[in-house]
Order: sequence, then structure tokens, then C-alpha cells
Amino acid sequence: MRICVFCGSSRGRGERYVEAARALGELLAARDIGLVYGGASVGTMGAVADAAIAAGGSVTGVIPTQLVDREIAHPGLTDLRVVSDMHERKAMMAELSDGFIALPGGAGTLEELFEVWTWAQIGLHAKPLGLLDVGGFYQPLRRFVDHMVSEEFLAPVFRDMLLVGSEPAELLDRFVRYEAPENKWANARARQLLGVDERGGPPID
Repeated sequence: MRICVFCGSSRGRGERYVEAARALGELLAARDIGLVYGGASVGTMGAVADAAIAAGGSVTGVIPTQLVDREIAHPGLTDLRVVSDMHERKAMMAELSDGFIALPGGAGTLEELFEVWTWAQIGLHAKPLGLLDVGGFYQPLRRFVDHMVSEEFLAPVFRDMLLVGSEPAELLDRFVRYEAPENKWANARARQLLGVDERGGPPID
């Protein structure tokens, strides 16, 4: 099993975010779960990778060529994959992983999270995804997600796909129990491809 961790090239304010990244890396290694991440040696990316490596874990980094120098590609990984661009990076990270965790981070972290969350909503995967909510970092985002639900832009069942935990162990335990909800969009697409209507018969013109 491998978990993709979305995190940043910055450390954040204070030490708590780096400490949380280290705790997650250590726990993944202790549970024999491989780490997939963005391949850098700096920021919370470096912290989660260093901790997993030090604890004997398997770590796969995926980094685009234009960021190898800027983010300082990690030299000590089990497997470092250099890809052509950010799109290939995200696709490969998703393909290699069985679930996704977002540490506190900036715009890039949120962009990666929201993409795999959208993919889950439309049925492209059924993997668990969650937020490691260090010190309440993600509470404003959770309130905004609730606002999207109340304004009827997001169904509650899709909101509930996004698991939240304040401790790494809590989040991984919820991953083990996760069952993806029935996806009506995916089912509708499957019916279209099969040429059947809602009743299972041929489409009605």
C-alpha cells in the first residue's frame, strides 16, 4: 500500500507543521505503507520524506524537470521519478497511490487535493482522501466546503468523501474503514456507454 502526501516546499510558521510531517512519515514507515510525494528535499516535503526514510520506509518522489533545481530534488529516495511537467507529476502520483493526505500547505497543495477530490466525485477513482488538520489549519476550508453544500454547489455525499483528522494515526485508521459512496455521475456515464436508460433497457428517444 502507498499513500500520496500533498505538502509544500515551505515549512510554514513555527515548527508544528514540520513536526506533523515528520510524525506522518514515521507512522507510514511503521505501518509498512509506502510514501509517494513531490520529490523535494525542502519544506514539509523534505520533512515527511526524511522521517519515512529514517524509519526504514519506502519513499517515491515525483518531480517535474523545471522544479528539480528550484525545489532541490531529494537525493536519498527509494525511487525518484523526473517527469516533464506538473500534469504528468499529478497523474503519476495518483496512479502510484492508494490514498491521499494533504498536509497544511499553500495553493499548490490545495490544487493537488482538489483535483483528486474532483476525480473521486466523477468516479475516476474510489481511493480515500483526507486532510491532516494540524492545529485547526483546515477549519476555514471546512467551513467554506460547508458553504458550498448549503449553496447547493456540492452534494453532502461528496463533502463527506473528504476525511479529516488532527493526528496521522486517526486519519490512517479512517482510511482503512473508508468505503466510497455510490457515484451517480459515474453510473450515468456507464449507462450512456452501455446504451441503456435508468431502468436498464434501451435508451428512450
